[in-house]
Amino acid sequence: MTASNREFKITKTDDEWKKLLTPEQFQVLRKHGTERPRTSPLDKQYSPGMYECSACGLPLFTSDTKFDSGTGWPSFFAPIEGAIETTTDKSLFMTRVEVHCRRCGGHLGHVFNDGPAPTRQRYCMNGVSLKFEPK
Repeated sequence: MTASNREFKITKTDDEWKKLLTPEQFQVLRKHGTERPRTSPLDKQYSPGMYECSACGLPLFTSDTKFDSGTGWPSFFAPIEGAIETTTDKSLFMTRVEVHCRRCGGHLGHVFNDGPAPTRQRYCMNGVSLKFEPK
């Protein structure tokens, strides 16, 4: 089952999401788009706090798991337990693991196996899909 055809706790029509999200957030979160690298202020945000889904507010990552991957997107080595779900993405002539918000199904980014210890994973997230809440 893919995230796009699964029932989530929070579901809305495209028109309802468009009223809540900016055009860029809608393209990324609801249409599986990707923001341009190095455009998100969250890429270089390292203050203590929580990164939440910008569509539904679910806490997804803590600042303790954030690192500078050099890719131009906010990157984390682990999500908050139970916050995300993954699906297989076979677009762009490759297979990747796509990351979604567990509560609303919003597309967040992708996870790769080239991150730092302790997980060796790099959750490469679109900044527009996240909202930072400082401690």
